[in-house]
Amino acid sequence: MQAQRRIPVAIIGSGNIGTDLMIKVMRTSQRLSVGAMVGIDPASDGLARAARLGVPTTAEGIEGLTRLANFGDLRIAFDATSAGAHARHNAVLQQHGVTVIDLTPAAIGPYVVPVVNLHAHLDAPNLNMVTCGGQATIPMVRAVSRVATVHYAEIVASIASKSAGPGTRANIDEFTETTARAIEQVGGAARGKAIIILNPAEPPRIMRDTVFCLADADADEAQIRASVAQMAADVAQYVPGYRLKQEVQFERRGRGRPVEIPGLGRQAGLAVTIFLEVEGAAHYLPAYAGNLDIMTSAALAAAERLAERRFGA
Repeated sequence: MQAQRRIPVAIIGSGNIGTDLMIKVMRTSQRLSVGAMVGIDPASDGLARAARLGVPTTAEGIEGLTRLANFGDLRIAFDATSAGAHARHNAVLQQHGVTVIDLTPAAIGPYVVPVVNLHAHLDAPNLNMVTCGGQATIPMVRAVSRVATVHYAEIVASIASKSAGPGTRANIDEFTETTARAIEQVGGAARGKAIIILNPAEPPRIMRDTVFCLADADADEAQIRASVAQMAADVAQYVPGYRLKQEVQFERRGRGRPVEIPGLGRQAGLAVTIFLEVEGAAHYLPAYAGNLDIMTSAALAAAERLAERRFGA
């Protein structure tokens, strides 16, 4: 039987996210192969690991990538650097026809949450994977909004402080802004808000997320509960550690106890609260770093689908 064709990809960023993504591709992908690992620190563990595994490497950033002998073979590039660096990386890669999957909050391309809207953006030259909080919570907002009108959605993402590297900490503002916009544009809420908490607890705790939605007062609780359960199962297809912590909580908010919605004032309706946790697969990162694992898992799911759709892999 003829071996399945694999599409070579580049990984830009040799830190925790990039290294975990490299190992995921090598261990689990049937459609992709790692064609290059790109960094700017010659002493980084990610570049050293890639070299030991026979992956072409460069410590000269995007310029070094374009000088690699196999650069012309690369079809997809993951950018796991920073929002600030991504614009330049994307400009170079677009000149060479390389599809970019953006794991930073730069949001140059459309927001993509694989289980929600990847099908609508398979021809886009740049896909933005929102944020870790967005990947975890937007499916739940969408689960509610597809069966009820959601006037407001607020998410709180709590991640282990040890899992937040320099890139995450430098992008906190972009995290909240990007996630809030994607809650509206992808999740389907009229208004969205995002909060991130870096939990300093020892031993480190896995990623926990709370999703609060205010729906119409006449929304059907059974339909919402079923939609949420189905969506959680769908996300778990590519993020096995993704799960609901308990049953969906409902509360009818009347005029005497309304919800304060930024920009809209006090509103009544059906309050829906969903509690999640995300445990990492521990391919490279510890299991408590579910916030990083869901990003690499979502990016890989998107790339697999692109490879199948565009290149017949």
